Amino acid sequence: MAFTRFVEVGRVVLINYGSLSGKLAVIVEIISTNRVLVDGPTTGVKRQELSLRRASLTDVVISIPRGAKTAVVKKAAEEAKLVEKFNNTPLGKRQAKTVKRASLSDFDRFKVMILKRRKRNATIKALHPKK
Repeated sequence: MAFTRFVEVGRVVLINYGSLSGKLAVIVEIISTNRVLVDGPTTGVKRQELSLRRASLTDVVISIPRGAKTAVVKKAAEEAKLVEKFNNTPLGKRQAKTVKRASLSDFDRFKVMILKRRKRNATIKALHPKK
């Protein structure tokens, strides 16, 4: 299994730390081995330097030139339907699930617990029928 998510210009990253946590950005320029310049005009991320430790590389890549201006990145992201592509990836689905669970109330978490219990009991009964 070869590594396929390389740090490259146009690679979409998910910011996983700080006030921008959970937002998408596009790598515009590679500054050093562990720092990049990112821009996310469609997701509310201003152009800034970012450590790769604070970002997760995604499978999504858009075609932009090196050092592209914000308007060029915005146009490319909208044409590529960046957010929709990301939401269809396993990482995007997992993030949506996490956000949804974080917004549940106490009673909603209780209902989820009851549903899990019913599912578990039904599975046990199906796998181990009484003789």
